[in-house]
Formats: sequence, structure tokens, C-alpha cells
Amino acid sequence: MSEQTGANILCVVGARPNFMKIAPIMRAFNAAGSGLRASLVHTGQHYDAAMKHAFFEQLHIPEPDVDLGVGSGTHAEQTAQIMLKFEPVLDAQQPDAVLVVGDVNSTIACALVAVKKGIPVIHVEAGLRSGDRGMPEEINRILTDQLSDLLFTTEMSAADNLEREGISRDKVFFVGNVMIDTLRYNLASATPSASTLAEAGPRFTEGYGLLTLHRPSNVDDPTVLRRLLTELVDISRETPLVFPVHPRTRARIRDAGLDAVIAGADILLLPPQGYLEMLGLMRDARVVLTDSGGIQEETTALGVPCITLRESTERPITVEQGTNTVVGTESAAIRKAYREVIQGGGKAGRQPEYWDGQAAQRIASILARWCGGVRQA
Repeated sequence: MSEQTGANILCVVGARPNFMKIAPIMRAFNAAGSGLRASLVHTGQHYDAAMKHAFFEQLHIPEPDVDLGVGSGTHAEQTAQIMLKFEPVLDAQQPDAVLVVGDVNSTIACALVAVKKGIPVIHVEAGLRSGDRGMPEEINRILTDQLSDLLFTTEMSAADNLEREGISRDKVFFVGNVMIDTLRYNLASATPSASTLAEAGPRFTEGYGLLTLHRPSNVDDPTVLRRLLTELVDISRETPLVFPVHPRTRARIRDAGLDAVIAGADILLLPPQGYLEMLGLMRDARVVLTDSGGIQEETTALGVPCITLRESTERPITVEQGTNTVVGTESAAIRKAYREVIQGGGKAGRQPEYWDGQAAQRIASILARWCGGVRQA
């Protein structure tokens, strides 16, 4: 390998939450003078081809060098298929390192294949912990961090989590949040909510809440799902809710016979939205109710009150410094947090350290030096 071409970093993207994280990384790695050369593998874990294309186009992500086309399946099936299809890619490309982001099945699957073939693993968004091992993502995070040679964190507390798990601080670098890089890069281009809601009527354009639900713990249990939807219907009578519905969530509502619960409520059901559309909806919302990890971060960056419908969060900085309140799924707690937002404006929050849009550049700089040291060793 010549110095002119730089170290070859094979970057992996798998599902929708990864797209926003990989975009600034690819941009920074492929910039002139970075000392790095990035190629991209899309595992196909996110199997909606139209939505994948929309995200890649909106975020200016280059077309993948390789698309594994894995598709859906159980956690075991999906992880196994990714591993089987990723190994020949490593054999063909012989990268200097494999970079994975986040906590989806693609993250752990590709990290595991790489480390068994002696290829260094780099984990972006390392060290986040919810403490809930019932979440598949928590298992993916813990195992990926144990396999990684270089770990980039979004908040200072992540290094403490990693040290408790026996990972040397020499491997860990606090660089900030690449999700926020993408948000800041695209904020001026966000689709105005008025455009997305043009046909919804004045009740929505005069002020709305944004709702997302997709966690298995919330949507797979009909009792929990009914409780959540019943409370959200009550909230919608005061603040109409815009609800881009994940296909899996829509199926669970139908299968549980809960369509009647939300029928006639001031809840606008939308199909899954592109990144720029969701960014505009978040920016303009009075309040966001969600079980998404990434949205907790994005609302903190935007200064929009966020109510998290989960028992825990792996992103404590959004609670400690940001606009996020974690309430669980009980009606009384949700209602209390909602009232605090409507009556008092919610938590003001502040911008966490290094959430400045430069995280990917820091990663590229550290990685170029690290790769140089590895090549000289």
C-alpha cells in the first residue's frame, strides 16, 4: 500500500440509525489530505430499498462499494447472514481496519468477523450503556466494545463504562457525536414541517407533538402498547401528534386490534419519513415523545423537549445536560412530564461538549495517526 492512497478503512453501515452516523465519517475520510481511504459496505439490514436510497441521497452518502442485501430475519438469522456474506468481502479487499458504528446487528456481526481474521476494529459511538441487557442493542454494544482496537465516544461517561468493563483508556478517545455532525450539516436544508403537514389542517400547523415508537418492549406487548396509545390519544386532545409509523409498529397495532384506540384521535399517521423531513418535524415540534436513542440526542441538539418512553437510556447526557426526560411507559409519569413541558416549557438544556459538528474530523485525525503507527510497527 502506498502512502499516497492512505490507509484503507472499510466502513460498515447496516440500518437507518447508522446512515446519519456514517455520512460525516465518509466525508471526513475521503477529504483531500486525510491520509485515509474509505470504502463502504451496506449490509442491507435496513431492507427498505426506497428508504435507503432516500437517506443516501439526502445525506450525500456515496453508493456502497458492496451491498450484501441481507434483509430481515430474527436476530440470529440476520447476524449469521451478515457474517457469512461479510467474510468474502474482507478476503477480497484486505482493509487496514474495519469501522463500525452504533449498536445494530450489523455492528457486532462485522466486528466479530473482522477480529477473527486479525483485522483491527474501530467502534464509533462506543461505551454507551443503558444497564438493560434485555435490549438486544445493549448486548451488541458491550460485545463490540470488547472486540474493538480503537473506541470513539460521544460523552465523557462512556470512558468510565468501558474502564469498568476492563477496556484500557489508551484505546478510548472522546471525540463528540457524529449524529450531531449530520444534524448541523443538514439543518439549513431541513424540510419545513409546514410542507410535510400541508394537508393536515391548521390544528397541526398551529403546534404539534412528534411521536415515534418502535422498541420491541413497547410495541410487542399488546398491554404496554394499548396503555401507551391510550395515554397518547388523551394527550392528542390538547396537542395533536404527528406519528411517522414504523412498518413493524403499524403491524403490531393491527395485530393487537388497536386501530380503534387511535381512530378519531388527533394523531396524524404518516409513513416513515426521510431524514430531512424528520429533522424539520423535530425542529418545529412543541414536544417529542419517543423510544428512539438517536432522537434523544437530536432533540437535545435542537433544544426541543423530549419525553422518552423507556425505563432507561444509554445516553444519560441527554438527561443530565440536555432536554430529555425518561419516564417509562406508565400513564401517570407520561402525563406528568407532558404537563411540565406544556406549562413550563420543559427542560432548557445545553449543548454537550464536542457536539459541535466536528466529531468526524477528530476521528479522521486520530485514525490517520493511529494507522501510521500500526504500519510502522
